[in-house]
Amino acid sequence: MQRFKLKKQSAISRILSSSVLAPSVLTSSLLAGFPLPVLADHLTLPSVDVQAEQGYEESAHALNTGDAAGLLEAHPSVDLYQAGGVSALPSIRGLNDDRIKFTIDGASITSACGNHMNPALSYIAPGNVGSIDVFAGITPVSMGGDSIAGTINVNSPAPDFAHDEKLLVEGSASTFYRSNNNGLSADIKASAANQNLSIGFSGGVDRAQSYEDGNGNKVNSTQFDRRHQTINLGLKGDVQSLNIKLGHQDILYQGYANQRMDMTGNNSDSISAQYKHQFNWGKLDASVFWQQVKHDMGFFSSEKTGTMPMKADGEDYGYSLKLDLPLDQTHLLRLGNDYHRQTLDDYWPPVAGSAMMSPNTFKNINNGKRERFGLFTELESKWSPEWQTMLGIRDDYVRMDTGNVQAYNAMGADNTAAIAFNGRNRSENDNHIDLTASAKYEGSKTNSIEFGYARKTRSPNLYERYTWGRGDMAMAMIGWFGDVNGYVGDINLKPETANTLSATFNWHDANKQAWELTLTPHYSYIQDYIGVNKIGTMGMMLNSRPSFQFNNQDAQIYGVEATWKAALWDGGDFGKGRLLGNASWMRGERASDGQDLYHMMPLNARVAIEQNKAAWTNAVELELVNQKTRVDDIRLEPKTAGYSLVNLRSSYQWKNARLDVAANNLFDKYYELPLGGVAYAGWKAAGSVGAIGALPGMGRSINVGLTVNY
Repeated sequence: MQRFKLKKQSAISRILSSSVLAPSVLTSSLLAGFPLPVLADHLTLPSVDVQAEQGYEESAHALNTGDAAGLLEAHPSVDLYQAGGVSALPSIRGLNDDRIKFTIDGASITSACGNHMNPALSYIAPGNVGSIDVFAGITPVSMGGDSIAGTINVNSPAPDFAHDEKLLVEGSASTFYRSNNNGLSADIKASAANQNLSIGFSGGVDRAQSYEDGNGNKVNSTQFDRRHQTINLGLKGDVQSLNIKLGHQDILYQGYANQRMDMTGNNSDSISAQYKHQFNWGKLDASVFWQQVKHDMGFFSSEKTGTMPMKADGEDYGYSLKLDLPLDQTHLLRLGNDYHRQTLDDYWPPVAGSAMMSPNTFKNINNGKRERFGLFTELESKWSPEWQTMLGIRDDYVRMDTGNVQAYNAMGADNTAAIAFNGRNRSENDNHIDLTASAKYEGSKTNSIEFGYARKTRSPNLYERYTWGRGDMAMAMIGWFGDVNGYVGDINLKPETANTLSATFNWHDANKQAWELTLTPHYSYIQDYIGVNKIGTMGMMLNSRPSFQFNNQDAQIYGVEATWKAALWDGGDFGKGRLLGNASWMRGERASDGQDLYHMMPLNARVAIEQNKAAWTNAVELELVNQKTRVDDIRLEPKTAGYSLVNLRSSYQWKNARLDVAANNLFDKYYELPLGGVAYAGWKAAGSVGAIGALPGMGRSINVGLTVNY
């Protein structure tokens, strides 16, 4: 599979140009070939090497956010559920979180929290991101199973090696400041390498206070503090390489404006290794990984008060093997096997002196296990200069189980539910058959079409199947949706199966320099979609919010995405200029009655004008979001008004340093986030009076970043 390489460009052009579905891109410098599978978008962030053309350095990624998920916020296929400051939950075409296959340097990471406060992308800082692959909908079977939305692969930069016998010593130091929340990020990197061995270290901090909205009001419980360190070891031979990464991260605290609880600690350690070998007859790509997480929830901010410690200990480990076998000049066969095991203990220690939360430890998930074993085969074929195809089939076996559970005490609904749960057979086994068929036809030098079908399957996560508490408090502690409703699992949940059709139409000038336009309609019918069924209303102490049990129901999601670029001027006093943009529209509904699905992004678009001259890159961007009126009424999803934001960017590149400046939400506009859920912490701080409104977005922020390379 060929890969797109983003060459040197500014932050705004990187974000917008990465939004186009393959094979189209928004800058002429992107096209390094047409990759299969079709309908996949590949974003490769550039190296720090800047020569004739103004560059975008990887160290500038953290200018506007400490959250790696924020690098995807302008992608037309990706939306973000607002969560903690470094823990947003990505959604691909309306399908979020566990419905997406995530890998970080080849490691599959799973949330170990009933509120999903520690999603996969929270374990890598933006400054450590070297490349991101986004496959939306039509995803090759080699990119992983047990997912229905698509795949997001994130990789840190590959190690550098010396080109001669001299020792290569490199490093960089970066610092970023964001005015709105007094946010500060700082990163340092250093490495030493000869021609065959590379050793590197990176470390940093991301922290901020709670941000303010466009009216100047504090948005409570949005503060965070994270520390991270990574050691990299790289070995390279003539035909093989081995990269080993050891990581440690501490999130000291992280507020959640739309959750009842906050994160009071998240400690993780990880090891991953990736090995590649190029043989005369093919290529081997292998990886192994392990990660351990210790997670704590509780209260640390003034607006949320109380005592209810909640802990989760999680572990992920597994491996992946891929073998590329060129059969002839036309066909490439890919074979593979992967394995992933997750273990989880989610428990809530007793609270001394509390009649409700004592004397026992509440065992929410006890010795939970979820393991997946997968096999796949995939055939890429280039039949002619005009036609390319890909066919793939995958089989995944998923096994889940958990131990006996326990309520705080022998009274009430939770104890009755625990007895019933312990008396049931909890072992569940699912077998998935996934299929992908895609093709690309390049009709002329000015147009092409890519189209395909995918059948993708995903089993429930441990929380969807095994959370059991029926008391109001127990149900209120479960849910990663930002709605402060209550949730309980169902052992009998079936796997979700998505049948997806999609096509990308591409038009451009003959040289792919002056202009380009893509249009991508998509449709997915999801059998046994995991939705909810209302089972009651929680008491006044929990704001009389509804409670739900996860259940299976059929659903459909359909929409269209567009991207465009056009050269505006070239030469003269203003250097080069171009117009960039993308737009997306989507609708999701329950098949049985047309009820709108939860958290569907309304019509939205981004348009930017970028100017480059010598060492300067400048851009102005307009972000447009339509009003959100189609909501899930059953879950009390808030409606939001439409809004428009203006963002400015500017950067200057010296030989060994770079200065970045941005003004986000330049006119300090007040707006509410369509996928932000409810402003629960703000409602609590205001005295818990009236209805809980939608979560406001961030007001104006002036961001400054400086990076020095040595």
